[in-house]
Amino acid sequence: MRILLVNDDGIFAPGIRALYEVLQGVCDVIVAAPAMEQSGMAQAITVHDTIRVDDYKMSPEGLSGWKIYGTPADCVKLAVEALLDEKPDLIVSGINKGSNLGTDILYSGTVGAAMEAYIHDIPAIAVSLDAQSTIQFSQAAALIRDQIFTWFQEEAHPFLYNVNFPQVLKGNMSTFVFTKLGVRKYINAFNCELDVEQHRVYQMGGEISDGENDDVTDIFAVKQGYISVTPLQLDLTSYKTLEDKLEAD
Repeated sequence: MRILLVNDDGIFAPGIRALYEVLQGVCDVIVAAPAMEQSGMAQAITVHDTIRVDDYKMSPEGLSGWKIYGTPADCVKLAVEALLDEKPDLIVSGINKGSNLGTDILYSGTVGAAMEAYIHDIPAIAVSLDAQSTIQFSQAAALIRDQIFTWFQEEAHPFLYNVNFPQVLKGNMSTFVFTKLGVRKYINAFNCELDVEQHRVYQMGGEISDGENDDVTDIFAVKQGYISVTPLQLDLTSYKTLEDKLEAD
């Protein structure tokens, strides 16, 4: 089994290193990750500029992949369409430092890379760990490793799963539960300053302000100490609106 690892925290991030270390001994692992952090890039791709690609060693034993000066989605597209001689069996994106829950997935480079894989008909898993979690990257990597092979064997068709680890595991047990997306909201604040050339610049900050999320959502699940697994799809069509419009014609 060949697994491609990507992320949005950059190739030097501890999350992708933890995944590589737990997977390299049990399957063929290759890495194609951004040269620097690309958080919040969603599924952005580089269109008009060139993309630099450097060989990269995750370990002294030999070539493990590529350091790519582009977005997470760039990494997937380049690896699948140009760098690899054949498609990987599975693409895992992460482990991201920080949750990607609810509507936050629309901004997430971690999820964006997994979506790019899914577009290429490759099973994909995006994995994120709460930034304040007591769970170590190595522990989360070991837990997701066992699930990866189970899900891959169970599913007959390509799938796209968004996995989020909580701050603290409920009862110190690693329980994976399937969920739907919740709604994540923020109270944003923009700090305005002047740069060295006296241009006005803004920096966004803020805090989470979640509303009600029922007990089937990913947000509720992680708050209860479970590891949420949300199956995603690419179709954003509002079928209710479409049905209403067609009936009105």
